[in-house]
Amino acid sequence: MFFRDVIGQETAKAQLLQEVQEGRVPHARLFCGPMGAGKLPLALAYARYLGCTNRQPHDACGTCPSCLMWRHLAHPDMHFAFPIVKKGRSEAVCDDYLPQWRELLQASAYVTFNHWLKALDAENSQAIIYAKESDELLRKLTLKSHEGGYKVALIWLPEKLHPVCANKLLKLLEEPPQQTVFLLVSEEAEAILPTIQSRTQRFTLNPLTDAEVMQVLQQRYGIEASESQSLAHMCNGNFIKALEAIHLNEEQALHFDLFVSLMRLAYQRKVREMKQWSEQVAGLGRERQKAFLEYAQRLVRENFIYNLRHTEMTYMTQKEQEFALRFAPFINERNVWEMMHELGEAQTHVAQNVNARMVFFDLILKTTVLIKQS
Repeated sequence: MFFRDVIGQETAKAQLLQEVQEGRVPHARLFCGPMGAGKLPLALAYARYLGCTNRQPHDACGTCPSCLMWRHLAHPDMHFAFPIVKKGRSEAVCDDYLPQWRELLQASAYVTFNHWLKALDAENSQAIIYAKESDELLRKLTLKSHEGGYKVALIWLPEKLHPVCANKLLKLLEEPPQQTVFLLVSEEAEAILPTIQSRTQRFTLNPLTDAEVMQVLQQRYGIEASESQSLAHMCNGNFIKALEAIHLNEEQALHFDLFVSLMRLAYQRKVREMKQWSEQVAGLGRERQKAFLEYAQRLVRENFIYNLRHTEMTYMTQKEQEFALRFAPFINERNVWEMMHELGEAQTHVAQNVNARMVFFDLILKTTVLIKQS
């Protein structure tokens, strides 16, 4: 990943480049901001630039030994920590999952936690950064630099740190080994231990503009101007959403179908089919269930706005808009808040390991009442 591969964020790039060129590199930086703005790609490009032995004014050279090792994300002075699942291995560490991690990032650095869970085949397991990882980082960072320059530790989603790991990491941040740089990339910065937040320099990215997203969609993906404009508006500064809309995968299609079924069955009050629906969702696995409920909340919100005749403020795919033509009138001020509340409650219960069949059957039963309030 080079700076030139990062979409937009020209001001942020210029600041990072200037700091390195002037020798003002902070020992710990927290990349935060909205999802899909490019936090992880920018952190990777920054790490590559730090390691480059022939830095150019606007990017890494791409040809020095350091850059060549970066092609495969296998630089000996670059260390990663990210959420993992143990799957029965009590001593598992992030290095055990480096092949999957590298494969994911080489395909695209614009990724979400759910993309990573799918790559891990996590199923119902909760992915976190385990306590042992802090010991691994300490061991790696106390070694002499391979290139004689910076050693970089990139921690993706530090909000997933095990408390023991977070407290040990705090000591590393307070007394970092010589020429060590920590790059923390977060999607939920406020969930990070406050003492860790206070020891990092926060670097907040802005959402991408529609024009930036449109340009990339047209130039890199060959999307027609009219379609790229619609996609850029829909993603609302989140390039990951734009990519998902281009490559409408099975997971997204499943979420849409489940949402449509939820609302239709609730309206028709077909109890047997409602029970079958709840069993189907219960079999998806916890992380996929949470992803569906998040999707359902978004679509309820979009249909409510659509029903208010503010179509320019909606962010839906063409397929979702076609459904909204008929469905939106059923989401209004009489039921939208309760419906959002019930979906949020279901998401909380799933995260708390409540029986999924009970959660989703209860949800669809409550939806039958709410949908009739339209």
